[in-house]
Amino acid sequence: MPPSSRRLRTVPVIGSVLVLLLAAVGYLVFGGARPGPAPPPPPPPPGCQAGTGVAAIPLGTGQAGIAATIAGVAVRHRLPRQAVTIALAAAIQESQLQNLDYGDRDSVGVFQQRPSQGWGTTAEIEDPVYATTRFFAALVKVPGYTRMPVDQAAQDVQHSADGDAYEQWASVASLLAGYFTGTSPAGVSCWYTPAGQPDLAGALKQLTETFGPEGKDEVLLGMATDRSGKLKKKVAVVHVQRDAAWAVAGWLVAYAQQYGISQIRYAGYVWNAADGSMGWQRASRTASPVPRGSIVAA
Repeated sequence: MPPSSRRLRTVPVIGSVLVLLLAAVGYLVFGGARPGPAPPPPPPPPGCQAGTGVAAIPLGTGQAGIAATIAGVAVRHRLPRQAVTIALAAAIQESQLQNLDYGDRDSVGVFQQRPSQGWGTTAEIEDPVYATTRFFAALVKVPGYTRMPVDQAAQDVQHSADGDAYEQWASVASLLAGYFTGTSPAGVSCWYTPAGQPDLAGALKQLTETFGPEGKDEVLLGMATDRSGKLKKKVAVVHVQRDAAWAVAGWLVAYAQQYGISQIRYAGYVWNAADGSMGWQRASRTASPVPRGSIVAA
């Protein structure tokens, strides 16, 4: 057979292969590679808020922890809500509710207290529970502090170079005091993506550092770890004085990320870390029961 005839017979074969390849590409582009459903959006970065809706006050997790500590120490010492408002206004002005390890001259901590002025050692002042306890110890010595303007009462404790600056935070501090002391129930919410097992023992230890030891006349009536529900998941059960319960629940929420807590239940409400931006929700009727007067954390 002449070479030219062989080439002519080869062309239809190559053409057939090209047609099949183009058909396959067309299927992949227009038919077989249709995009699936869009992946879910990534979870929001960890955060907290006090209150709900458009009036909610956004907070970082560290800020929420400091606010909860200030409220917890006040609850422990049976101090009025106005004391919490004054302390929060001072803490916002001095550190933006952060436990700073620096400041003007030798000032450190939440309230920027100075070791050289007798507030304690640097290490002590950088402990928010200690710093708050010292702040309140000085505040209660101010005659009539609950009836004073916030800036005046704060200045009588702080002796700041700009004592008038505290007044600008009075309204926000008053709202935060209501949420973190539980005067406004279910007012504190945080969110993060849980992973691993919670450190319930660590959370309970720090809870007693803030609210005081357990006892029948104390804020914390008793605490225990138990296994709850069908999956026998380990939980912490905290028995509390009723008037302090939402302050304790708010503290647990504020420190949930630090201790890996993913859920808290109290008084028919439930908070879940994964959807904490929605705030506290009514617990379903099928949820495991919570002992009366107790907070359950898992």
